[in-house]
Amino acid sequence: MLSFYMDHNVHAAITVGLRRRRVDCLTALEDRMDRADDTEILLRALAANRVLFTHDDDLLAIAAAWLTDDRDFAGLVYGAQHGITIGGAISDLELIAHVLTPDEMRNRIEYLPL
Repeated sequence: MLSFYMDHNVHAAITVGLRRRRVDCLTALEDRMDRADDTEILLRALAANRVLFTHDDDLLAIAAAWLTDDRDFAGLVYGAQHGITIGGAISDLELIAHVLTPDEMRNRIEYLPL
């Protein structure tokens, strides 16, 4: 099962909902990375072997550039903040956590809603 790294802009209810469903999540705040820049967040998620979940367009652009440059990252799930509901994000992330392996998510970008 995948583990997630939750960017600082992710609504806390998403993390709570995933944890209630026994999906492993670590928030940037818990990891004291809530003030780190986007590149540091993506690198930290890789070091922790966790797929990054974010609403941040800039992080999406960085991950896309890293794909082009063959630079490794643990995977990124992007959900536009106004394009998904909290419940929808929880359901989609839980599905991703159960269906994809860390190797399958490595250097991959997924978009919510599925």
